[in-house]
Amino acid sequence: MNDEEEFRSRVRTFLEHNGVARGVSGAGDLDESAGGDDEMVSHAKAFQRAKFDAGLAGLTWPVEYGGQGLSGRYQTIYNDEASNFVTPDFIFTIGFGMCIPTVLTHGAEHLRTRYAPAALRGDEIWCQLFSEPSAGSDVAGLQSRAIRDGDEWLLSGQKVWTTQAQHCSFGIVLARTNPDVPKHKGLSMFIVDMHAPGVTVRPLRQMNGGSSFNEVFFDDVRIPADHILGEPGEGWRVALTTLMNERVAIGAGRSTEDGSHLAPIQLHLDLATKHGRRGDPVVRQDIVGLFIEYRILDLLGLRIRSTVAAGGIPGPEGSVAKLSGALLARRSSDVAARIAGLSATAWSEGDRDAQRVVQMVLTAPAGAIAGGTSEVMRNILGERVLGLPREPSVDRDVPFSAIPRH
Repeated sequence: MNDEEEFRSRVRTFLEHNGVARGVSGAGDLDESAGGDDEMVSHAKAFQRAKFDAGLAGLTWPVEYGGQGLSGRYQTIYNDEASNFVTPDFIFTIGFGMCIPTVLTHGAEHLRTRYAPAALRGDEIWCQLFSEPSAGSDVAGLQSRAIRDGDEWLLSGQKVWTTQAQHCSFGIVLARTNPDVPKHKGLSMFIVDMHAPGVTVRPLRQMNGGSSFNEVFFDDVRIPADHILGEPGEGWRVALTTLMNERVAIGAGRSTEDGSHLAPIQLHLDLATKHGRRGDPVVRQDIVGLFIEYRILDLLGLRIRSTVAAGGIPGPEGSVAKLSGALLARRSSDVAARIAGLSATAWSEGDRDAQRVVQMVLTAPAGAIAGGTSEVMRNILGERVLGLPREPSVDRDVPFSAIPRH
């Protein structure tokens, strides 16, 4: 048995003891659509700690920051095996996919050694604080302010749509530190303690019944001066690292090695069997179409992760994956609803399949907003791939303080 085969066997054994095989009764309870209540968060932390103790966390992260220092091939093997299980690790997606990579890239050594291992062990959950009520797609137009006060920064402002903020220990926050320069040049990125005095987190009720999104208020929150990522005024450059990682994490986060497993369409197959429609040619065509699209997205994800593992920087492929994933989520929920028929609207108590369909239908639209809207992704592809001219921007080179605001 070679190293990769031994590793695959070790991963499979770990997942059999700590995960729940897809298709097993109760597996859906661990799915990310189940929400993020305190019990789920505790379960996720316990799973992550077990994963860390087993030497399976941070496979490609540097050893000095708690990782295993392995090649991307081992992460692919892990993801391939994990695709057959439901694992409660969704709460760490933003931390591992966006926040900690930004800390490792732009943070001082004391920040990397303090925060990366603790996050990897599952001790601390992270969030990303960019969007504001008046600056969603136009992130550089944000108005939260950070003012230097001796050895600290004073942060004030409001963020919104912050995923899982109510469960987080820390976050990376983008704020304006110099309003007298153009909007992209006066930003800085900080690590903020989500339990510090002056931080208020208010969950927002969503149409799917969950409260994974939050609005966050900062009222003169004190941040140590050495908790800045990059230099003052370099926030936009640092934010691009986060955004790039975000689109890769969202769009290319899934992985299958050979495309043989049916996890993405298992619910559709179960519904077709349950409703006696497996022989329906239209249903069969819909399901096969979804399988093909999921497989294409898998291959794109493998390409992106291979680039990252080789030390490269993902380009617009991350935006392609993000856009494709959002569109596919809508198509997937539409197909599930068509197969389920009336039970997707009114169902018997205890009909878990129908409940899952409804969750899919009500949750899918968020994919076109979270992590950058589909319209923004299309603009990026138009400019960076097709070479189309940039969208007109009259305030790009104007000092932020001179831009009229409501």
